[in-house]
This record gives sequence, C-alpha cells and structure tokens, in this order.
Amino acid sequence: MASPASIGLRLDALPLSGFHRRMLWLIAAGMFFDSFDITLAGSVLGALVHSGMSNLQLNGYFISATFVGMAIGGTLAGMLGDRFGRRFTYQANLLVFGLASLAAGFAPSMPWLIAFRLVMGIGLGAEIVVGYSTLIEMTPPKQRGRYSALLALVTNSALFVSSLAGYFLIPLWTWRSMFFVSGAGALLVWVARKSMPESPRWLASEGRLEEADLIVTRIEEEVHGKGYRAPMQSGTPPDLEPTPPLSVLFSSQVWTRTLVGSTISIVIGIAIYSFVTWVPTFLLRQGLSLSSSLGYSMVMSLGGPIGAGIGLICTDRFGRRRCIAIASIIGAAMGVSYALSSSPMMAAIMGFLLFCCLYAIVALAVACYIPELFGTRYRLRGNGFCAVLGRIASFCAPGITLLLYRTGGIRYVAFSVAALLVVQALVVLAFGIETRSQSLEAIEEQGGPLEPEGARLSQQ
Repeated sequence: MASPASIGLRLDALPLSGFHRRMLWLIAAGMFFDSFDITLAGSVLGALVHSGMSNLQLNGYFISATFVGMAIGGTLAGMLGDRFGRRFTYQANLLVFGLASLAAGFAPSMPWLIAFRLVMGIGLGAEIVVGYSTLIEMTPPKQRGRYSALLALVTNSALFVSSLAGYFLIPLWTWRSMFFVSGAGALLVWVARKSMPESPRWLASEGRLEEADLIVTRIEEEVHGKGYRAPMQSGTPPDLEPTPPLSVLFSSQVWTRTLVGSTISIVIGIAIYSFVTWVPTFLLRQGLSLSSSLGYSMVMSLGGPIGAGIGLICTDRFGRRRCIAIASIIGAAMGVSYALSSSPMMAAIMGFLLFCCLYAIVALAVACYIPELFGTRYRLRGNGFCAVLGRIASFCAPGITLLLYRTGGIRYVAFSVAALLVVQALVVLAFGIETRSQSLEAIEEQGGPLEPEGARLSQQ
C-alpha cells in the first residue's frame, strides 16, 4: 500500500528520463520569462530616464512596486502552493504576470507603468517560489543539485538575454517592446504547462495517496515500460499528520534553517536588485551614452549564466554549503575591487566577476539549497517566507541605494554589497547543513520530529 514515504522512495529510485527533462524545461521556460521580466528593469529604466518619461525617484518607485508585488506573490504562493498544490499555483502566476506585462507595454505614463508593475510582481514572486520547489520534489537526490543548477542557468541566462534584447530592441521599438516579449512568452509557456502533473510528494503529504500512486506509476511505466510495478513496501502506512502551522519555521528543529534561508534571500535580494538593476542608470549618471551604458551592462550580465554554470559544476561535487560560503567571500572581494576600479573597462570586468559570484549563489542556494531545507508539508511556506523577506529587503534597497549613491557614489553601494556577502558566508558556515545527495525526507529528519504542539495548533 502506498504511503508518503514510499512515494518519495519510488521517485528517488527513478533514473533520469524524458519525464525529468520535460519537467525541467517546462519549469525552466516559465522561470526564464520570469527572470527576463524582472531583469528588463535595468534596460527599461535607463531608457525611460533618457526619454524624459522617468527620473531616479520614479525609477525607485518602479523597483519598489516590483518587490512589493513579489512579496505579495511569494506569500500567496507559499500559502496556496501548500494548500491547493504546486500545479494550481504555477499556472496562476504565469497568467498574472503574462497579462500584466502585455498591459505594461501600453502604459501611457510612468504612474500607470508602476501600477502594472505591481501586478506583474505578484506573478513574478510566486513563480520563483513554486518553480524551484517543484523541481526538487521530482528529481532523484544524486541529480537534484545539478538539475536545480541547470534550471538556475536557464533562468539566469535571461539576465544576458534581456540586456541583449534591450540593446537592440529599445533603440528600434522603444522600451515597450520588452514588455511585449515577456508577456507573450509567459502566456505561451502557460499553455505548454497544462500537461504538467501535480507533485506526487505534495499529494502524498495531503493524504491523496491514490492520486500520487497513479502519477508515479505513469512515470515508472514511461521509464521502465508498460506494466511495470514498483516493489511493494512492507509495513502499515503511518497516520497522516496535520499540516503544521507557519510557526513551525521558528520551532527548535527548523529555526536555524529559516535563519540560513532568510539570510541568503535578503543578501541576494539586496545585492542583485540594488546593484544589478541600477547599473545602467548609474553609468548614465557617470556620463556614458545610453548605448555605451547598455553595452557595458550587457558585458557584465554575461556573469549571470556563467555564474550559474559554475554552480552547476560544483553543487553535486563539492556540496551546497561550502560552495555558497566560498562564492560569497569571492563575491565580496570582487565588490571591493569594483568600487576601486579606475576605468569603465576595469569596472565592467570586476562587475562581471561579481555577477558570476552572485548568480553562482543563486544557482546553489535559491534554486536548490533553500527549498531543500524545508519539509514537503511546509516547503512552499518556508521557501516563500525566505523569499518574502528578500523582497522586503529589495523594497527597501532602492531608497538605501539612492542614499548611498548620493553620499559616496557607486563605491558606497559596492562596499555595502561586499559587507553583506561576508555576513552571508559567516551565517551559512555557522548554521547551515549539507544536503548533497540526500533524499528530501532524510534532510527533513535531520532536525528530528516536529514538536507535537505544532500539530495541535494546526487543528485549532
């Protein structure tokens, strides 16, 4: 008889197959356009300032609206994903940000564009939470890190693609074309994803064992041939435990994981969206032309896919915890070097290396490590909670970035990013656990069983 544990064991026993590759690319397609939509802000905002439609203050409102929406989306994704399933949530978020992106392309003024960006942000924030979590629930332990990093590689390549698209499209068809590309792509993926199944692990955790068994059986037959049946698991299935409340994230068994995940989300959120997003605007303010600004930004943005590729190589070979700490320290050194650069070319090189480190951390931590830290019954709420804290930090970042920039120029901004990366490395080394090549169930059990009062609270 099927049980939550046996469903997990059967999924983990599967070899990589066409099913896993389909899941990867369907999730990756949505994540790509999600990242494209987020990172187009750098090119679009620079063009808006150049055209006179916006200024630094309105750009700050645009970025803040993005992260208010993403915080709302991350919160909703955590609640809805653990309550109604992964499939419902990832389809809803694609529809929201796809339609809002198309609407943004027709925005008549900056206030309208900011309003549409808020709605876009809801879908964008939800996609990040659901996409990474769904993939790790489907992938065998020994390949989970590599597949998650590959997902991050595709996702982070959108940084370069959006910069490249901005370099060519904005001068020809204005900034509006960027939103049309993003919205149309998201809606095409929404149609393609209708064939994706629900996560069997989530179904099993909800007591829907027959549905979970049916999906896993279909996958097994696709891999091993028609009529294949997995070996029967002996023993009686355990009683279904109630879904733990949000307070489980602060229990004695889980709080250190919440601390590590939250720290990474906050630091990466600030580092990427107070530095990466503002680079074209900063370069314009330093006297470069719009074309030169977008060109230098495009060079630096190559660090996105390359950094994710480094994460792909390292994650299953050296482990998540160690690699996150090393990338953080190297990134801090590159941040200081960027601040001390004496020419635009040297700044572009140091910025490229800093981008490599930041997006290696995204591939290692955001794509895989943070979702791994939380159990299936509260994975999306745990991942969503960390993501929301990152969005709140990102919401505050534009104001802090402007203050730092006006006080000490780009140097103060880069020094601040470097300091945060050092803090991140220390927290991961002090409180982080290693998750490489372990089943999700084994990772959850490392902290011991949840406190009984958590279950009682969920029934009240």
